[in-house]
Amino acid sequence: MLVSALASALALAAPDGAQEAQTVAPPSAAVEQSPSQSQGVIRYPPEFFAAAQPTTALDMLLRLPGFNIDTGDSVRGFEGAAGNVLIDGRRPATKTDNLEEILRRIPASQVARIDLIRGGAPGVDMQGKSVLASVIRKEGGGFRGLVALSGRSVYDGRNTVSARVELSGGSAARTWETSFNMGKGIDDGSGEGPGVRTGPSGAVIQRSDIDQEGDTIQTTATAAFSTPLAGGTFKLNGRAFDDSFKFDEVNHIVFPTDRVEKTVDHYDELETELGASFLRDFGSKTTLEVIGLRQDAQVDIVSDFSAGVRNANFTLDRTTSETIGRAVLKHRPNDKLSLEGGAEVAINVLESETAFAENGVAIPLPAANVRVQEDRGEAFVKAVWRPSAIWTLEGGLRYEASAIESSGDVSLEKTLYYPKPRLAATWAPNTSTQVRFRFERMVDQLDFDDFVADSSLNTGVVTAGNPDLVPEQAWVTEGAVEQRFKGGAVLVLTARHYAISDVVDRAPVFTPAGVFDAPSNIGDGTKDELALTLSLPLAPFGFKGATIRGESTWRRSEVNDPTTGEAREISGLHPVDWEIHFTHDLPVQRTNWGVDLYGGWRETHYRFDEISTDKLKPFMVLFAEWKPRSDIVIRAEIQNATSRGFRHTRTVYDGPRNTADVLFVDDRDIQIGSIYWMRVRKTFGA
Repeated sequence: MLVSALASALALAAPDGAQEAQTVAPPSAAVEQSPSQSQGVIRYPPEFFAAAQPTTALDMLLRLPGFNIDTGDSVRGFEGAAGNVLIDGRRPATKTDNLEEILRRIPASQVARIDLIRGGAPGVDMQGKSVLASVIRKEGGGFRGLVALSGRSVYDGRNTVSARVELSGGSAARTWETSFNMGKGIDDGSGEGPGVRTGPSGAVIQRSDIDQEGDTIQTTATAAFSTPLAGGTFKLNGRAFDDSFKFDEVNHIVFPTDRVEKTVDHYDELETELGASFLRDFGSKTTLEVIGLRQDAQVDIVSDFSAGVRNANFTLDRTTSETIGRAVLKHRPNDKLSLEGGAEVAINVLESETAFAENGVAIPLPAANVRVQEDRGEAFVKAVWRPSAIWTLEGGLRYEASAIESSGDVSLEKTLYYPKPRLAATWAPNTSTQVRFRFERMVDQLDFDDFVADSSLNTGVVTAGNPDLVPEQAWVTEGAVEQRFKGGAVLVLTARHYAISDVVDRAPVFTPAGVFDAPSNIGDGTKDELALTLSLPLAPFGFKGATIRGESTWRRSEVNDPTTGEAREISGLHPVDWEIHFTHDLPVQRTNWGVDLYGGWRETHYRFDEISTDKLKPFMVLFAEWKPRSDIVIRAEIQNATSRGFRHTRTVYDGPRNTADVLFVDDRDIQIGSIYWMRVRKTFGA
């Protein structure tokens, strides 16, 4: 009913079969007809975005019809971590530099166009995505700069300030850029609220007032340089990131006795990355790309808990490193066919030391002190063929081999091999309609955080590590229908089915010191998703300059619980995610304003003696942006305008859930107020 109603409303704006170049923009900002439009590429020139007065490439992508930014996955290696945005047709040679931050550093004035690549096209590596956007920059150099200062006023009286400086320049042949960002932030998931603990009968056995506060100081510096070299282009980029986070919680118990529990967490991280890439054309049909990447991270965590005479302490010292080498050779024999082959090698190392003590007595944890090294290699071949104007076919095979060795508390060695085939097809009966299909085998990367012990002392949960995991695998079947309408409206409906093997979830680990919860492979499972994306300009309905964009994903999963043997959902998955964005551009007033609404979500985690559920209520942001001059932008926001809260509920059992009764239910309803934010940004140069 929902899809039918949306389609009926959109149909008011356009007849079927409208030409694509006419459907993506009103006549005053018509999209340039792309020479490769018949190959699934739509080109959006700067004029299309003019009414929104964008300052950066990110501002432009947020207005791209039928497109939502995917910043990529946090996995080891380079191939599987890709987002869905290319820069000048290439993926940035970085993993730790957030894709949105990279796009913020590209001035809108330097964007020649944005290509929207739907369903694949010859010569384009889709990185496993069904839709990509490529930001094409103008040639030429010139010195450019940006200075921004922002301030935040929090509902509880705290105030923070952040500053950003960006500089870039060079010529058409050689370019450079650098940025520095430093500021204090707040944890908008911490706040104040009641805590209620009830017994098995529902009677209240404890009441408390909870006061939480989280603050962080972050510093980021980046630099990049590009120059001609050996007949090609060489790029070098670096990044350093420092994060110092502190979390305080005071749990004032007022019933049945008056006492106070305190938790203090300190989290310090230093992260560095150095990346290099070389791109060279061999004739007009063949291209070689070589990438090297090195990243290092040091994390120190200290968590202290005290409640009268009882106290607990948890410490973690962890260092990680990743070294990546990658080479890709692309060949395009004609306009209808492109071929690609390559290989990647990644070496990952984790060294972790953890300690846990209660009242000064050390308690051994499984996998507390470990060193893990993974040597992983992957070879791949890919092909994109366009046999006719309405069909695009993509096929590929990746073969992954990894050797994992663990020493310390857990000593093991194992070698894993996984073939990963992929087949995708796109049918475009006309310029307004696309039907996309994908079938592939996906293999997740093991999360090194699962290999070592961890804790949450304010809730009393201590988890063990488990280096003896295998990656989760899934056969994925996906179908999508995209419909574009006159006036710029776009509707995309996508359905996915995952047949999962070796689901990574939680299971009990039995040791002489007790029973601990740990990440484990718990068997086979399934996951189904239905996703809806909508972009609807409101000009045909009489609201010139206004647009509604939204997306929602409905999710259902199933796996057998290792403790009870009964079917349940997979831990940590949201049954529903949704968001809606309304923007209204007023170019004469040099202003735009709008509302961003992010839906509440729910996720549940299942442990052998506990079920915990987190619920985040809807989050609203009201914003307005004004350009008094072309080089000055003032933006104001009311964040969390709905004063949404965060609810954490734990049902704790007196032993394994299949044999023990409920011991208590702990419910925390933390309320977070509104935050007022303002930024002034000044640009200068070309």
